[in-house]
Amino acid sequence: MQITSVTELEELLGSPMPRAVTKERDRLCQTDRDWLALSPFVLVGTADAGGNCDVSPKGDPPGFTHVLDDRTIVVPERPGNRRADGFHNILANPHVGLLFLVPGRRETLRINGRARLLTDAPWFEDLVVEGHRPILALVVDIDTIFFHCQKAFMRSALWKSETWTPELLPTHAKLVKSVQDTAESVEELEAYYAESTYRRGLYGA
Repeated sequence: MQITSVTELEELLGSPMPRAVTKERDRLCQTDRDWLALSPFVLVGTADAGGNCDVSPKGDPPGFTHVLDDRTIVVPERPGNRRADGFHNILANPHVGLLFLVPGRRETLRINGRARLLTDAPWFEDLVVEGHRPILALVVDIDTIFFHCQKAFMRSALWKSETWTPELLPTHAKLVKSVQDTAESVEELEAYYAESTYRRGLYGA
């Protein structure tokens, strides 16, 4: 049966416990800053003016998210595939949701806010990695921030390496070839995506 009302949803899920209701904050505390300093990975959720959604992963050395103040953070953008789906969305709809991970930890830090894109600022020098400044910076003015509980990571056993089976899936080159009509052969794609080759373009030429 499809749920079509808030009443039906709340009857099914029940009422949230008090800690879940009161954990939202509107500014960073020291614990949040410590988490960001150790996080090498964030998922950035966006939506366009029509509500069409996109989630994009961003990663860099731990602490790559720059804290400007208690209400503002910065996520640097590095060279990518140039689709910029999330950035197109932000230009139409500034609302964003971010999920910060720390490897081995089962909690996540969630930040919701409004984003803008900058191509330069005095603090861009603080975002340099391997001698390269970011292409642009995603600046997020925080609306809400809170820690999400461990249950999803416990259920998935995400960080337990004994559950990992990456070898059951084809290589990235074979994945690309299986879902796209590319001019390159699998062998050419394997050479292109080889880590030693691909790594050279992580931060710029």
